[in-house]
Amino acid sequence: MELLNGITIARGEKPADHILRNAQIVNVLTAEIYTTDIIISGSRIAALGEGYEGHVVTDLKERYVCPGFIDAHVHIESAMVPPREFARAVVPHGVTTVITDPHEIANVLGLEGIRFMLQDAKHGPLSMYVNASSCVPATDMETAGAQLEFYDIAPLLHEPWVIGLAEVMNYPAVVMGDERVLEKIRTFRGRVIDGHCPGLTGKQLNAYAAAGVMSDHESTQLEEAREKLRLGMTLFIREASNARNLRPLLPLVTTSNERRICLCTDDRQPADLLAEGTIDHMVRVAIAEGIEPVTAIRMATLNPAEYFRLHDRGAIAPGRRADLVVFSDLADLRPEEVYRGGKLVARMETLLEYPSLEQPTKTRSTVNINWGTLDFSIPASGPRVRVIGVVPDQLVTNHLVEYANIQGSHAIADPHRDLLKIAVIERHLATGNVGLGFVKGIGLKRGAIASTIAHDHHNLVVIGANDLSMMTAARRVSDSLGGQAVAENDQILAHLSLPIAGLMSHRPIEQVRDDMQALISAAHDLGSRLHDPFMAMSFLALEVIPSLKLTDIGLVDVERFEVVPLFVN
Repeated sequence: MELLNGITIARGEKPADHILRNAQIVNVLTAEIYTTDIIISGSRIAALGEGYEGHVVTDLKERYVCPGFIDAHVHIESAMVPPREFARAVVPHGVTTVITDPHEIANVLGLEGIRFMLQDAKHGPLSMYVNASSCVPATDMETAGAQLEFYDIAPLLHEPWVIGLAEVMNYPAVVMGDERVLEKIRTFRGRVIDGHCPGLTGKQLNAYAAAGVMSDHESTQLEEAREKLRLGMTLFIREASNARNLRPLLPLVTTSNERRICLCTDDRQPADLLAEGTIDHMVRVAIAEGIEPVTAIRMATLNPAEYFRLHDRGAIAPGRRADLVVFSDLADLRPEEVYRGGKLVARMETLLEYPSLEQPTKTRSTVNINWGTLDFSIPASGPRVRVIGVVPDQLVTNHLVEYANIQGSHAIADPHRDLLKIAVIERHLATGNVGLGFVKGIGLKRGAIASTIAHDHHNLVVIGANDLSMMTAARRVSDSLGGQAVAENDQILAHLSLPIAGLMSHRPIEQVRDDMQALISAAHDLGSRLHDPFMAMSFLALEVIPSLKLTDIGLVDVERFEVVPLFVN
């Protein structure tokens, strides 16, 4: 019925549901900007042009209109709220569609977690498409809360909102032809297959691309990104809270290659979402850095739509969804009105409609720790130790070797040298596994920070200047069924409860942001100077990003892709 109705309206034989008159259209199909009317029928654009009548007519007075933004790759869980609350943060910023990989919650709850995300997003103000999580767990050098093989995720192919296979993070396994990983790629052949291959180059990158992996969002250097483009991969430029790659990679963008470049946020926390924005922030930065406005907008609309084969959106044209962003300044794009499916859903950074779920989706408790065996002490077995070196605003780390601070027969933290102890405590199956090591670059002079957000296995990670502070912070996080905490000795200084899989809160995102700010302020008071020490800490346990990481199994040399001893002979 909607199809026939749209055709009839396009012929001018009946009034449109809504007409946006005098709109300066940003036409990403032809790279033009011109003034015309947008004729809307239901959720679709029926026509462009003058001479139409409508039941509702809005005069935009030559304000600009571009397609709704599409986030090409995002982990909603990093916003610490479920999809419907996430939508309240991003839709007013012009994002009408996201492609999410729910592997954060999948690593805790498996398929139950993926279905939780799909259910929570239903009938909300945001189109949320899912790529099936390919790496649960990411590797066999960690303990996750679930394990998904190809036959576990194959049924997701029949879900209408599942469109492909999510980032294949275990790139060494792909390169070496590991059948468990290749079976997942075979299962999703014919669909979009996203990649994740930081620093991969040469023959190994060729092998990764030959497997059918089609994109990458982990590039941090121009030559790395250029090589991936040359091999046919689509490049996602990322601007996350702790991986700010947009400005370094923008010089790569040319009129010849921009059609194979998309924008994504990957992991963006509440404070950045609410203060800076999301994809709209990336578009503003790109334009300010000299990218042509139509090109910047196209990388956020048409390019991801075509890559993900979502041909019903991404441009302003007859037959496409009426997902639209209205704004006044092309040089400083600030969404003033947002339409999704032909309906005005946001105005001046405020969501207008927020339908509630009849019954909020719930998850089971996910923090299970064997406290009886937990011990943070590190017996010394040599004078030098491997140390994880934090790189500010990046997910990669350095592999350092430092002289240990040895007292008696144990190696302890040395805050004066910024040498802190780090522990990763298995929290899914109460196995008693604890990975222990040292980290440099967090900057705490005293106390400890702890969190159940530790990509991608999301075990409980804690960093501190002494064992008592570490235990206090870890116990507080566990007692609240997941979350984050700052402690000094036996006192809790700040705390955030995240009872949804230890990753998300039921509360409004503004409250989560305020609690997060209190945590960060408390960590700063203890000496850290990082923008967000919790976000930095959350990636120190991700053993698929170079160079040295820590899981509950132990230290992982990512370059060698193997567990290595803490002490160096």
